This record gives sequence, C-alpha cells and structure tokens, in this order.
Amino acid sequence: MTAASNPGATATSHDHGYKLLFGHAEMVRDLLVGFVDEPWVQDLQFDTLQRVSASYVSDDLRDREGDIVWRVRFHDRWLYLYLLIEFQSKVDRFMAVRMLGYVSLLYQDLIRQGPQAWRPDAVEGDLVSASASASASASGSGSGSGSGSAPAVADPELESARARPNAGAPGTAPAPRLPPVLPIVLYNGRPRWRAATDVADLIEPPPGRLTRFTPHLSYLLLDEGAIDETAPLALKNLAAALFRLDKSVQPATMQAVVGSLMDWLTAPAQDSLRRAFTVYILRVLLPARASGVLIPEVANLLELRTMLAETVLDWKKQWLEEGKATGRAEGKAEGKAEGKVEGKAESLSRLLTRRFGPLPAWITTHLHDATVEQLDDWFDRALDAGSLTDVFGGH
Repeated sequence: MTAASNPGATATSHDHGYKLLFGHAEMVRDLLVGFVDEPWVQDLQFDTLQRVSASYVSDDLRDREGDIVWRVRFHDRWLYLYLLIEFQSKVDRFMAVRMLGYVSLLYQDLIRQGPQAWRPDAVEGDLVSASASASASASGSGSGSGSGSAPAVADPELESARARPNAGAPGTAPAPRLPPVLPIVLYNGRPRWRAATDVADLIEPPPGRLTRFTPHLSYLLLDEGAIDETAPLALKNLAAALFRLDKSVQPATMQAVVGSLMDWLTAPAQDSLRRAFTVYILRVLLPARASGVLIPEVANLLELRTMLAETVLDWKKQWLEEGKATGRAEGKAEGKAEGKVEGKAESLSRLLTRRFGPLPAWITTHLHDATVEQLDDWFDRALDAGSLTDVFGGH
C-alpha cells in the first residue's frame, strides 16, 4: 500500500462523497426506510428507483454539486425525491426559499419533457394531446383547444382532470397533474438546525384574505446530529452506517462499521457501493479525523479495515491530543465569557447600590444568573430609572 498526503477534508469533499454514495439506490432506499417515519414509505416500490438528471439546476440557477434527484413508483405514479445535501458551518435560514426554487425548476423541466416523464401508465394517444396542453399551461396560454378522440384506455386521473381548470376543451385529453415531489434536506453541520421548514413561515402574515396567496412548500429535514441511528443500524441499514461513521470519534468505532459494511455488501452488484464507502472514508473521514497524518492508499474495505487495525493506536493518540487541545481552547473561551459576565454584573451592582442603596437578595440572584445581554439592558435602564422596579420590572 502506498501512502497519500493528507491536507484535511473540506465541506466540498463531503458534498462529493455524499453525492457518490447517494448515487446508489440502496442508500436512498435505506435513507427512506430507516429515517422517514411515514406509513406511505412502505408502499414505495424500491425496485423501481431511478436516478434523474439534475443538470437543469446548474443551467438555470447555479452549480449544485450536492443535489440528487431520484424517482420511485408509488402505486400507479412516480414520486420524485429531491435530496439536497448541506455541509455548511451555519444553518441557512432561507433554505425553504432555496428549496422552493429548486423544486420549481424540477417541475419546469418535467413540463418541458411532457407527461411521459412522470406518468408510467400513459398511452401514446394521451401523451400527444396532454403534452400540448401542458406546454400551453407552462407558457401561460391558458386552457387548450381543439378536438380529438376519447382516450383509448380509461384513466381515472384523466377523468377527474376534466373537472379541473386545466382541463382541455371537450373531446381532448386534459393535462394530467404533475407528480408529487418529496424535498429532503440532509444536514451534517455541527449547530442543530433551527431554520423554518416551510417557506410560509418566512413570510410576514398578510392581512385578511391575502393569506390564501402566501406560497407554501415544506421540506423534510434530516439533521444527522439530532438523529439516533442505533435502531436502523441494527437492521443493517446502510444510511445508518454512514451516519455512524460521520459521528465516529474513536478509530475503533470506524473499524467496527467498516467490518459491518464488509458483511452486508457481499454481492458482485454492490462493488460500486463498496468502493464508494472506501473512497469516502479514505478521502473525507480520515483526513478530517487525522489531519496531517500520512494515510496509506487502500483499494477496498478489507484493506481499509486492516489499515485501521494497524494504525489505530497511532491515530488514537493523535486524536486524544487534538481533543485535549480543543478542550483547553474551549475552556479558555468559556473562561473569558464568564469573566465578562462577572465584570458587567459587578459594575451594574455598584451603579445600583450608588443610586438606590443596599440591594435586596433577589437582585443579587438576578445579577448572578443573568446573561451579558440582560446585564446590558438593565445597565441602560439603571441610568435613568427612578426605582429598582423601573430597572427589573415585576422581577
């Protein structure tokens, strides 16, 4: 085995690694089965999973290396899965607006392709007239017109569509509705996700009946740091194995997961997925865990597990030292913050005593438990207050 230099992992390398892994149907299946707690997941026909090109996003908006689009049969129709991967140091408050734009681009692309792109049971005669009607709707021309024969095959979706505003003129096949899309945000950052998951929650509530015009689109959030992958992992869930790898802080944990992957991924058809896990661990996880350490090149999971076993003691020592250094740095930062709070509390206490005399015990307690922001607010009030009640209210 040769050795590779290790400059450290980046958010971009995480994005590429996840895109490589979730380019496999098994990973998408296990993500839904293990972490989407909805009854309709059991009705998905996972053997029909198909990867869909998302290049239109790059053409019309901006380069979205992490975006992955799949579709899967759900009863008699396609369900589209829009998987957006986020490896950011900060939570994007306006993620719902971004997702609204991406899903709109997906729908525009489906409209350009015509109903054959999303209706598995569409027949040729329906597709011609329905495609024309869909194109007219997309270009803003309103309802279709013209005449034609009735569909050769009875379709409940087409029958119900005749009563809808987008139905074509009498005698023509109406444009079928667009397929459902499940937007998923897979987040791997350290801060827990606090952003709104519905775009409507980012918009100031309008008055009266204007509320009905507020756009709505929700996304499904999968925040890895808040997920407990233990139960799915026990069921040999590949997505759970990935999450456990990402959370691993001990080399032994990583070594155990690699061993599990070797046991689970034995079929010849899974060679590409085995290689994807090997590349992700070698190029992303290990550089992030052991920055600056020379990492040997390996060709497969077996060599990776062997390499981990041989070098685990050296890396464990380095990771321990890095952990201690991080702890010391965090301790210093916390010490400075505590010192700042104590200093402000002491200054405010002197000001209040000077203006109102000896302070009651409840004020001392308030000052001890307060944040920097509260102390600043009370200090500003104390400059002009006529009493302690003016400073602290009803306390």
